[in-house]
Amino acid sequence: MKIAIVGQQDFGKAVLEAFLARGDQVAAVFCAPEKEGARPDALRAAAQEKGLKVHQFKSLRAPEAVQAMKDAGADLGIMAFVLQFAPQEFVAIPKHGTVQYHPSLLPKYRGPSSINWPISRGDKETGLTIFRPTDGLDEGAVILQKKTPIGENDTLGNVYFERLFPMGVQAMLEAADLVVGGKHKEVTQDESQASYEGWFREAEAKIHWAHHVDFIHNLIRGSDPAPGAWTTLAGTKLQLFDSRKELVRTFGAVKGKIGEILGVEDGRLVIAAQGGRIHAGKVKLGDAKKVTAAEFLAGGTLKPGQILGT
Repeated sequence: MKIAIVGQQDFGKAVLEAFLARGDQVAAVFCAPEKEGARPDALRAAAQEKGLKVHQFKSLRAPEAVQAMKDAGADLGIMAFVLQFAPQEFVAIPKHGTVQYHPSLLPKYRGPSSINWPISRGDKETGLTIFRPTDGLDEGAVILQKKTPIGENDTLGNVYFERLFPMGVQAMLEAADLVVGGKHKEVTQDESQASYEGWFREAEAKIHWAHHVDFIHNLIRGSDPAPGAWTTLAGTKLQLFDSRKELVRTFGAVKGKIGEILGVEDGRLVIAAQGGRIHAGKVKLGDAKKVTAAEFLAGGTLKPGQILGT
C-alpha cells in the first residue's frame, strides 16, 4: 500500500521502518519542526536518509500542509505519536482516510500523558488503541485495541518500551491492513466511560508523604523515568526511582516519622510512609547524576534520620 506517515521521534521512526520492511511505499512523511537547539527528530532523520519526501509544517492546518497531503496520493494516513492538531481537512485526504495510535484503552485516559496516569493510579491493566482521528481529542471511532497487564512494580519505562511501543508498531500494521482491505469495524467510543487527563509533569510528580505507601509507590512508578517523582532533602530536589513497597498492616508498627530515611536495605533507600515503607533503588539529588541508593548514602550527603519533604 501507499501511505503517508505523520509522527515524530523513535516511535514514528519504528513505524516508518516497519512499513518499509514489508514493502509498502511511503509517499510522504510529516514531522513537527524541531525546536531551536533540539536534537534532530529521529523520524525526520531516518526518512531523509532513505530519500523520502519530508515535510515540516508549523501547523497541519496550513494550506501548504493540506496540499502536500493531496500531492502524496496516499491510500492511508498513519499517525504515529502526533502532538500537532490534525484537522479533518487533512486526515480525510488519503483514499482510506487516516488511523492514529494512542497508548491507552480509549475512551479512558485521553490526552498527552496516557501512560503515566494508569500506572500512577494503580491500575492493573492498560493498552493501546488504533482509532480514527477527529477534531475532538482522542475521541474517534476505535478500529482495534491491544491490552497489557500492569505489574505491581512496573514502571512507565518498561510498560512503554517493552510493551506499548513494540505492540503499537505491530498494531499500526494490522490496522492498516484491515482498513485498506475493507475488513475493519469502527466502534464508537462510549462517552460515559471517557476520561481526559492533562500532562503529567513536575507538579503532578511531587511526593506528599502524608499519602499512603500504595499511592506513593504508584506515583514513583508512573513517573519513572520521566518526569521523576520528587521530594526535597534539606531544600534540594531529590528524585526517587526503581520503587518497591513494604506494607505494614499492624497499626503503629511503622518505625520512624513519615518521610524519614531509615537507612539502606538490600541496596535500596528505605523511607517511612503511611502504612509501610518505600524502598527506592535509585535517586537523583539536584543536578547530580542518577545513582544507586547505596552509592548515594556512601557519598555522605544523606544520613538515616533525615526527614524528606523539608
